[in-house]
Amino acid sequence: MVRELIENSKKIVIKIGSNTLSNEDGSINREFLKAFSNQVAHLMGMGKQVVIVSSGARISGVATLGKWKRRQDMHYKQALCAIGQVELMDAYKKVFLDYNYHIAQLLLTRGDFSDPHRILNIRNTLFTLVDEGVIPIINENDTVSVEEIKIGDNDTLAALTSNLWNADLLILFSDIDGIYDKNPKTCEDANLIEEVRDIDALVKEIEIGDTNDFGTGGIATKIEAARKVNNYGTPMILANGKKENIIFKLLEGTEKATIFWPNN
Repeated sequence: MVRELIENSKKIVIKIGSNTLSNEDGSINREFLKAFSNQVAHLMGMGKQVVIVSSGARISGVATLGKWKRRQDMHYKQALCAIGQVELMDAYKKVFLDYNYHIAQLLLTRGDFSDPHRILNIRNTLFTLVDEGVIPIINENDTVSVEEIKIGDNDTLAALTSNLWNADLLILFSDIDGIYDKNPKTCEDANLIEEVRDIDALVKEIEIGDTNDFGTGGIATKIEAARKVNNYGTPMILANGKKENIIFKLLEGTEKATIFWPNN
């Protein structure tokens, strides 16, 4: 089902989380990016349009300017994001140029999704970029976002982007294979749930843990992202982005994931 879903989707949003993107020390995993760009290029060679929602600005800033690593002041956090966003985009630019694809950066806040004029501008920009074969890479504008205007996590941002762009499919990459009935990192008898058609029933049945080390989201935010896109009639795949060549393996049918199906 996963393979057929990807093959039948033309407009795909892919979300990369900080844990997927980073090494254990928090630096950018450039080998992952090389492999990821190859897989995205393959999708585009299949005639698909791809928009990427990527975390990683802050961890890139920490890796670049380690002397601020332990500072928790909001101004330093925002400054690290400003530094890291440059490093992150440079890393993406280099790997996609190997396949003759250009990238573009969009930094958004919650207010951009609540103002009709901004929504129209974002849509026009996205459609123009993808129509010209450019790969948009979207992140929250953490350098200016404070609690009042913050989206909060890129799972939500990916869902909002998917709905705004009228995507056919949202793919969220995490560090687990999908949704389990128990925490697979602590329970050996945890079972993967390969299809979800009733999110409310799912939430009542499973254990939802805490957020991960580098990211702001956890399983709860991924489930709510699925709810948002499902309400727009769009399916979502949750898969393990840490696995080598995961997109190729999903297309081959050799890896499992969780599909959230819309009710309609």
